[in-house]
Order: sequence, then C-alpha cells, then structure tokens
Amino acid sequence: MNEKLITELYEIGAIQFGKFKLKSGILSPIYLDLRILVSHPRVLRDAARALAEKLGALTFDRIAAIPYAALPIGAALALEMDRPLIYPRQMKKDYGTERVIEGTFNAGETAVVIDDVITTGASKFEAIAPLENARLRVRDVVVLVDREQGGAAEVAARGYTLHAVFTIREIMRVLKTSGAISEAQYREVMDFIESEK
Repeated sequence: MNEKLITELYEIGAIQFGKFKLKSGILSPIYLDLRILVSHPRVLRDAARALAEKLGALTFDRIAAIPYAALPIGAALALEMDRPLIYPRQMKKDYGTERVIEGTFNAGETAVVIDDVITTGASKFEAIAPLENARLRVRDVVVLVDREQGGAAEVAARGYTLHAVFTIREIMRVLKTSGAISEAQYREVMDFIESEK
C-alpha cells in the first residue's frame, strides 16, 4: 500500500524536486505539497486509508487535524474511520461563538493529532496547546510523512509519540527503485537528510 501511495503522490505532483524554501527557512531539494490532495479524491482516500491503518492500534476519542493542510486529510480520515473530527483554529474567532477549537468534544477525551508532514515539531505544538488548554488529552501525533529532520525527537521530548505512514527515506527508496528519479536526485536528497539531522 505504501509503495502505491508514494507512486500516486509523485504522479499527482505532491512530491517535487528542485530548490524549495521550507517554513523553517532551510533550502530543500525535495518538497511535499500534500495540500493538493484536495484535488485528487482517489489519492486522498488512499492517504486516509493508510493513516487509518496507523490509527488502528491507537486509543482516542477525536481526530484533531492541524489546519490547513491536514483538514481535508482529517475529514477523509474521519469518514474512513467513522470517527469525529475537531480542529484547533489558527486564530481565535472574535465573533459568533469565539471558538478556539471547531467541532464538538468533552473535556477529558483523547485527541489524536493529524498532520500531513513533520519537519520540526513547532507547528504540532502550536496545535496541541489549545487542545490541551481545552482539557483534551493528546498522546499521539500521526503524519503521512516524517521528513526525518528532528521532528520525531522534538515530539518525543515533549512526551508525545510520533507515528508516520512513511519517511522521506522510504519515499526516496521507492522512487529510485521504480526509476521515477535519477541516482543524482536520490543522492542529493539523501545527502540533504543526513546534513539536516
């Protein structure tokens, strides 16, 4: 399943090669644009199924998707698993209900945090804070891709467990083996990963 999903992501342009500036400011030879999954329902469904397999062994009451990239993924996952979805707002509303978290939940419930990619843990912690402030328990963070640039260690240092459908190394191995990328592209990304550990 993972090899098929990696190939699909590459074919729709969600895995790109070149020079890309990441949120952290680092220049990367690979970019994962999983936001485009909204335009590819079949691949979005496959991504949700892969995440559902990861979540199968976890205990939780609510799926908490991190805006904005993970919202469509979270919605697809909620439908796939028939589980309720919530999401922390990036900015508190100053009108209407003034909610910080959209969706319904009860204090004391457990939320599993979902995102598309992890590079560092920063955006995960920004999303976890309002959940915990609302007295939801968070133990697990689940992503489609771990870029293997320290995010897993940062998450673990804060007491959470990271689960990834696949890592950047797995993506590169599948794309190289299938002939989708050249040896030079493979080497450039692998050298980058090693230098950013």
